[in-house]
Amino acid sequence: MFNMNEPVFRALFSLTLFAALAVAETVSPRRSLTVRKRRRWTMNLLLTGVNPLILRILFPLVPFSFAVICSQKQWGLFNVISIPVVSEVIISVVILDLILYLQHVAFHRFPLLWRFHLVHHADMDIDVTTGLRFHPIEAALSMIIKLLAVAVIGPPALAVLIFEILLNGASMFNHSNLNIPLWADRMLRLFIVTPDMHRVHHSVIIKEMDSNFGFNIPWWDRFFGTYKAQPVRGHDGMKIGVGQFQDQAIATIPWILKLPFTAHAGRNAAILDRQRKGT
Repeated sequence: MFNMNEPVFRALFSLTLFAALAVAETVSPRRSLTVRKRRRWTMNLLLTGVNPLILRILFPLVPFSFAVICSQKQWGLFNVISIPVVSEVIISVVILDLILYLQHVAFHRFPLLWRFHLVHHADMDIDVTTGLRFHPIEAALSMIIKLLAVAVIGPPALAVLIFEILLNGASMFNHSNLNIPLWADRMLRLFIVTPDMHRVHHSVIIKEMDSNFGFNIPWWDRFFGTYKAQPVRGHDGMKIGVGQFQDQAIATIPWILKLPFTAHAGRNAAILDRQRKGT
């Protein structure tokens, strides 16, 4: 019964959190938006609606149901060793979050993967809808990585459910334009990725874009040396997006979907690759 209701539960949670954050960031915004909200929201939400449909066609199994199968077949590490269930759940969630961090770094480091992740960064403002804006091919690649991780780790289905809920909720929260007092942000970012922490990652400045890769657990950036506390120009002065894509007039759904396959995306990937290599 729980397995059958899992998609409904996740959908209700996501819609409720989205509505709460949308209201909160409207009432108390962190930054003034530079692009018309209706235009951005229409594009971002249309893209958000397309991805689940494509993933449902491509993947008959989602990570949760695959975890159930792995448990029945005794596939994966935690299905062949015996430790307390609570420990299995906690460790599995932490490992899955680490894999997500490494995946995010890879999508920045490898030019081919960056072409698809570029769609997420090409948003010229950042708010709750940005956390849902991903190219369908990036969403498909992410699904493959998660399914492989489930097969290797063998996490309890409950751990996968918790991880997926945290991932979806954290992505909306840390992309939101919510104004959190600085003292509260300093405390919160010890335990979760806050909007101020992740916003640095959406800067047009390459060194800032290559920082703060975490989505949920903030410790990976500190451990791997990719943490940057604040943007050099401050949150009010920083520029959001990608330097070569700042024309809102061309930002349409067809443009977004074909962007990874254009020469413009290739040049952007090549420029980033050269700058990282110092050539």
